[in-house]
Amino acid sequence: MLLIFISSVPYTSRADAVESRVYFGTYTGGKSEGIYVADYDPVGGLVSNVRLAVETPNPSFLAIHPSKRFLYAVSEIVEFDGRKTGAVAAFEINESDGALRLVNRKSSGGAGPCHVSLDANGKYAFAANYTGGSAACLPILADGFLGDPISVVQHEGSSANPRRQTAAHAHSINLDPTGSFALVADLGMDKTVIYRFADGKLRPNEPPFATAEPGAGPRHLAFHPNGKIVYVINELSCTIDVFSFNSEVGTMERLQTASTIPEGAQDESVTTAEVQVHPNGKFVYGSNRGLNTLAVFAADETGKLRFVEHEPTLGVRPRNFRIAPDGKFLLVANRESDNVVAFRIDAATGELEPTGCEVEVGSPSCVRFFE
Repeated sequence: MLLIFISSVPYTSRADAVESRVYFGTYTGGKSEGIYVADYDPVGGLVSNVRLAVETPNPSFLAIHPSKRFLYAVSEIVEFDGRKTGAVAAFEINESDGALRLVNRKSSGGAGPCHVSLDANGKYAFAANYTGGSAACLPILADGFLGDPISVVQHEGSSANPRRQTAAHAHSINLDPTGSFALVADLGMDKTVIYRFADGKLRPNEPPFATAEPGAGPRHLAFHPNGKIVYVINELSCTIDVFSFNSEVGTMERLQTASTIPEGAQDESVTTAEVQVHPNGKFVYGSNRGLNTLAVFAADETGKLRFVEHEPTLGVRPRNFRIAPDGKFLLVANRESDNVVAFRIDAATGELEPTGCEVEVGSPSCVRFFE
């Protein structure tokens, strides 16, 4: 793999720098063979020494176990073990160099899984199956092994876009901060479906969903640190819906819809991908594919958004991005230009500034920090 490293600040080993790592999920083929790992300097926000952690098919989304011993990845495929389903894979993390060892794989409960998340205690893994239009919960057993799905929920429905919304397409699944509810953003149905969660079981909530505008295409979501606000990014309409969230009964009430792109900029080639909230809760970010920008917003005390800027991602079709745990830097994965670019976050305004650090990763689709 060719490594590109450009920095206005020379990378040196500093005594005050606590070294950590970052993992990249990818789409395999072309320049990618699986999951990659790199060294990360949290002092300068610099990434270096990108290398293959494990060879595995289409690990498009990743989640790291709270124990830091295991990493879980979807295999975004349409057939596994002779069935029309994708898979979720468990890997053991080598502490010394970050390499991964396959523990086992299990069915994701549907075809084309594109998102995986874990509960806070690391007892369950959740998968959203885009092609199959379903979501599943798998138990995490002793020694990091995955069990067969405990619960699989199949979505049925469609919406206004004749090309993208002829069927259900579950695009992400996340637990709320209390761990009592699972929220599934379904692009095909224009709904965020709400499930009560307990003991590995996903059961419909009442009311069972929150709706987006017809043709919006809910994709991913992120909770505010206070747990009372949830931001849902809509892939097709290039908007972020701001919802209040009642953690006692699992209801969502829309407060605002904010555009992630300039007025008049939308066409079918322009879509969103990821939404993230800064750890301090003051800023919200969304990625725009086609325009190749990150939209930056300031969030007020109610959670509503005020536009700040559009920052070019220095690559093509930004997909996932991640804010470093300390909130100082952001790494964005530009899938079609095979690069990951680092940005410094202004603590006062939330604005982004390129650090000069850029590394090559084939078809990057997910960024996960490991400390």
